[in-house]
Amino acid sequence: MDEKAAGTLISNKGSRGEIRAIAAKDGITAIRIKSSRMLLAYGFLRKVFDVFEKYRTPIDMITTSEIAVSVTIDDPKNLSQIIAELDKLGVIETENELSIVCIVGNMIAQQQGLLNKVFRALSDIQVQMVSFGGSQNNISLLVRTSDKNLTLEKLNEGLFNLY
Repeated sequence: MDEKAAGTLISNKGSRGEIRAIAAKDGITAIRIKSSRMLLAYGFLRKVFDVFEKYRTPIDMITTSEIAVSVTIDDPKNLSQIIAELDKLGVIETENELSIVCIVGNMIAQQQGLLNKVFRALSDIQVQMVSFGGSQNNISLLVRTSDKNLTLEKLNEGLFNLY
């Protein structure tokens, strides 16, 4: 194998904290569940997850706060049924035409200042959701699909000094 040849090299070699790739996934739907019943309650997330399990719909990303849960899915086949059931738990908002952009690398979550670089590069992009810390090896960002290409360009410029 000629490591100096042009193209993509997939390897298990790499430095800790080194960003290896940026990837995107289209066709994402965000579902936001807002409920004051969630505050200081236990079992609320189980009820939310039970709905997705019932309709065999995997969740890609999740964020929570005191009174809201946001999830993303890439299979809207049962979306209307899911929304009808989640509506019993709180106020539901959905948004379509979204993309997940992932920054991938070996233990990148431990790289000091990485999030600062990411958000500085994306200062003019509206990021809908961030998933960080669930894995040491990736950071996931939810953006509008119409902003995906610009997001990828800005990240390549800000993280790899490309463009």
